[in-house]
Amino acid sequence: MEQQEHDVDEGMEMQAVHGPLPIEQLEQCGISATDVKKLREGGMFTVEAVAYTSRKDLLKIKGISEAKVDRLTEAASKLVPMGFQSATHLHQLRGEIIQITTGSKELDAILQGGVETGSITEIYGEFRTGKTQLCHTLAVTCQLPLANGGGEGKVLIIDTEGTFRPERCVEISQRFGLNPTDVLDNIAVARAHNTDHQSQLLIEGGAMMAECRFSLIIVDSVTGLYRTDYSGRGELAARQLHLARFLRSLQRLADEHSCAVVVTNQVVASVDGNMFAGPQVKPIGGNIMAHASTTRLYVRKGRGDERICKIICSPCLPEAEARYLLAPEGITDCKD
Repeated sequence: MEQQEHDVDEGMEMQAVHGPLPIEQLEQCGISATDVKKLREGGMFTVEAVAYTSRKDLLKIKGISEAKVDRLTEAASKLVPMGFQSATHLHQLRGEIIQITTGSKELDAILQGGVETGSITEIYGEFRTGKTQLCHTLAVTCQLPLANGGGEGKVLIIDTEGTFRPERCVEISQRFGLNPTDVLDNIAVARAHNTDHQSQLLIEGGAMMAECRFSLIIVDSVTGLYRTDYSGRGELAARQLHLARFLRSLQRLADEHSCAVVVTNQVVASVDGNMFAGPQVKPIGGNIMAHASTTRLYVRKGRGDERICKIICSPCLPEAEARYLLAPEGITDCKD
């Protein structure tokens, strides 16, 4: 018993130093290797994944009974802190959050350093506003050292619109003095063809993230396939439920692996009965999308290749705007 408690304490130390705990750590708490294998087959690759998953979802895993769920949740709670903690401790943890540079000093300034890890950042706007180009830049900058505004990790990209271009990453990598071959090797990209495939790719991505360090997940765009797979008000409830589950899975990966999540979103025109104000745009996804996103950024066109980004919603950032430029070397500052 003493040895088991020592192993649990050691596991918590490993979590503090190395991040998420591999699912095999549960064996030290009395969980059989067979049950651990069943968890992996069910899409669970870390102890945090077990701890954060509801009993109902754990019971859906083949071969996991109610008695086993009780043992699993008890074992996971020993390794992953799930109770109250002081605001002082939380403040210290917030101080360790990594900010990934966008490539623009002005944009980084309003974001107080860049895109933060552990949360979902949504970027929405009309076509040709630079959403995908911003994603290409982040896919490179997240590989930079921490001292240079990077995340020192790989990037996972789910491309739903077929807009990812590796040659853009090559151009951007040269600007930051990175080896283009290494940059491309550190990008794991998959094309999603429907909403179910999009969710399945996230499960496969979770398995990859359990093996090595990923500092960023990009979904471009998160709602594109939902607009075609679900149509009409009759399927609205099913669409929103599926989208909510996908976003919850994204947030869980951000929590487990302390990585940043960036999703782009499409918009729809809304006149709102005011013909003089002209057509307004609002993001797809409704309240489900709004509540799931920690930080919402609205991008619009400026003069020429200039773009304007506005912080719409954030728990800690005030509303502000920044101008940036779409250039061959990625997102840069405007040259006044």
